[in-house]
Amino acid sequence: MIGVARGGSKGVASKGRGMTRRALAAAAVGGVLALASTLPAAAQTPLKFTLDWVFQGPTSPFLVALDKGYYKAEGLDVTMDPGQGSAGAVQRVATGAYDIGFADVNSLIEYNAKNAGKEILCVFMAYDFPPFGVHTLKKTGIAKPADLAGKKLGAPVFDASFRLFPAFAKKVGLDASKVEHVNLTPQLREQSLVQGTVDFISGHYFSSVLDLKARGVKQEDIVSFNFSDFKMDVYGNGIIISPALAAKPEAVTGFLRATAKAWREVAANPSVGIAAARKRDPLIDEKLEAERLDMSLRMNVLTPFVKENGMGDVEPARFARSVKDVAEAFGLPSAPEPEKVFTSKFLPPKAERMVAP
Repeated sequence: MIGVARGGSKGVASKGRGMTRRALAAAAVGGVLALASTLPAAAQTPLKFTLDWVFQGPTSPFLVALDKGYYKAEGLDVTMDPGQGSAGAVQRVATGAYDIGFADVNSLIEYNAKNAGKEILCVFMAYDFPPFGVHTLKKTGIAKPADLAGKKLGAPVFDASFRLFPAFAKKVGLDASKVEHVNLTPQLREQSLVQGTVDFISGHYFSSVLDLKARGVKQEDIVSFNFSDFKMDVYGNGIIISPALAAKPEAVTGFLRATAKAWREVAANPSVGIAAARKRDPLIDEKLEAERLDMSLRMNVLTPFVKENGMGDVEPARFARSVKDVAEAFGLPSAPEPEKVFTSKFLPPKAERMVAP
């Protein structure tokens, strides 16, 4: 009896101790969870990002990276705004109003040449081939660059193609002073050409040509002189950063890694980009934006160099030549050092920047 009683008491005590250990363990876990719930979420680095223009197909990879949480996964809290031209985007970043931007690298060359010691860096080249050019209609009788002499050029003063027009004119043997400039808002540019108040306009190929088509102009009635077809071997748009952000290399590389991931995704499936653009602007013409995106990918982004080396980098010798040519075109007293315009040190590994051939 006593033995049974002792065994029973021992079993009860053992069971009690087991329950106590489980209870303590549960309490400990509960305490950890309760403490975790009171801790702040992992800190996100805030970044203000400006585009050079409105939300369109070609810039949809940035929207994809934002909407799908690619920036957030890199510890970045990104806010994104449209722009009003590359020169404006450069100024936004230069003043510190924005941390990072998407702008024409040639506008950056001019800014850096005039602001020694306050240079803004391009850290990711997106448009390996530039989309710059001038465009007219067959009805004007303009069939070759020489025919532009004595004609009216409609363009916003901050338009990248307009600002590079003197360099184009020099390449083709045209006296740029013989061309009359009519300052237009972007909204009136293509409309003015259709109405005949100007003879030709400047603008990104995938913008002006498609905007003309949207106004009822047939493709065969549009005459374009793309600067890259006339030995203007300059680069196009890239991602630029403020000096303050340059001191945060992990944030810069994280932004570039997330952006490259989204660009690869859009290149493989453009409809993803169009969906992101439509989400931001429900009134976009999806068919038009899909064509615009396709043009930018084929002509400016997925070049032979990019397919071999990945997005974001430049060919050093070519870039050095382009800096010199742009400085000469803008009448700058001297060209900035190439390394004070572009750097590859923030780029993620090549494997993370490769796109499908």
